[in-house]
Amino acid sequence: MRNDSDAILDDILIRWHQWQGGAKVGRGFNNRALVCGDFRVSRQHDDLNGALDDDLENTVMRQVDFEVSEMRDPFKAAIYCLARALVVGAQVFTSPRLPADKAERDAIVRQARGLLVGRLLSAGVM
Repeated sequence: MRNDSDAILDDILIRWHQWQGGAKVGRGFNNRALVCGDFRVSRQHDDLNGALDDDLENTVMRQVDFEVSEMRDPFKAAIYCLARALVVGAQVFTSPRLPADKAERDAIVRQARGLLVGRLLSAGVM
C-alpha cells in the first residue's frame, strides 16, 4: 500500500533524475529584454519568468543529489535505477550492483527508499 511519503519521494526522484540530465525548460527569453538587445534583466525582479523558482529547485536538487551520493551501495544503485524507472514509467533497468533475484532486489529497493526518506526528512527536503 502506497502512502503520501511514497508519492512525494517518487516526485522528488523524477525531478532529481531530470535535473541530473541538465534538461531545462525554456522560460521566457532567457532573462533578456528583447527591446534592449543584450540588456540583462535583474534576477530579483524576474519572478514572473520563473528564475526564483529555478533557484529554489536547484538548491533542493543539489541537496537530494548529496544525500543520494552519501548512500552506500547497493542502496545508492537502487535509488539510481528507481529514479530512471520512474521517469520512463517502466521497471526495465537493472544494475550489476543489485541482486538478480527479484524478491531480493525489491527488498533492497524498499530499504533504499526508507533510508532516503529518512535522510531527506533530516535534511529538511521532505
